[in-house]
Amino acid sequence: MAADAPVLLTLGHGYVANSLAAAWIARGGTVVATSRSPQTRARLGAAGLQAIEPLPDALRSVRARVGAIVCSVPPDAEGCPGWRALQAAGGPIAGVWMAVFSTTGVYGDRGGGWAFEEDSPAPGSPEAATRLVQERQWQSVGAEVLRLPGIYGPGRSALDRVRAGDARRIVRQGQVFSRIHVDDIVAAVLACRAAPQPGRAINVADDAPSDPGDPLIEAARLLGAAPPPAIAFEAADLSPMARRFYAESRRVSNARLKAATGWRPAYPSWREGLQAILAQEIGAPAPLPQGTA
Repeated sequence: MAADAPVLLTLGHGYVANSLAAAWIARGGTVVATSRSPQTRARLGAAGLQAIEPLPDALRSVRARVGAIVCSVPPDAEGCPGWRALQAAGGPIAGVWMAVFSTTGVYGDRGGGWAFEEDSPAPGSPEAATRLVQERQWQSVGAEVLRLPGIYGPGRSALDRVRAGDARRIVRQGQVFSRIHVDDIVAAVLACRAAPQPGRAINVADDAPSDPGDPLIEAARLLGAAPPPAIAFEAADLSPMARRFYAESRRVSNARLKAATGWRPAYPSWREGLQAILAQEIGAPAPLPQGTA
């Protein structure tokens, strides 16, 4: 990687981008991360990344070195701030692979059915609608769209929610939800870059859609704790955003990603993923990943 794409530019640098940066650096690459926060830039610099503000002059200063661009900036009412920043700095860089993280929420409610990339998006919330605008902006300049379901991993899993003591299992009859471990997202990014298709939309999900409460029950079992209480959807005091989330049900297919790149999830379900996270936390040997990337 160091020879053919020495620099990864991350527009926005959150949970997934942080893991991607670590993997990129471990493979011999360099990462330039953008952030508007001076504190975040200082933290990223201390971690070995070059941190810059997403301003035209700063972005133009690194253009010649960039070998890949990944955007994880949440959209606003006008679409993607990351896309606008890149446009202001001169637009896409010829020959550079680009990707943007989106959400499987753009499919809307499928009544528990499967969501495939060839399906017409039908966002059922304002948040998902702005994601669709973001997708189209990036696809217009040849970027790939990686649609992500519920993301979990170390420090951000059902284990943490159970430990916090305030986890609730919202029960809505027939609801199904897909997830993905952060390490499998990173592997999917690298796999897509190795087998590029400009403008492609692709789902990145594991093999085991299930009831949203199932990982909480498993996390409690692994921790030797009581399962979080079950609360009926109709009786739950939820925010409007959370209510919109629980009003949708879908299974997300990863068949296109597997066929196009050979990617397989190291953690086919949240069961293997939670076991590996807990093993890492306590310093025990983690279960061997079941897939390859």
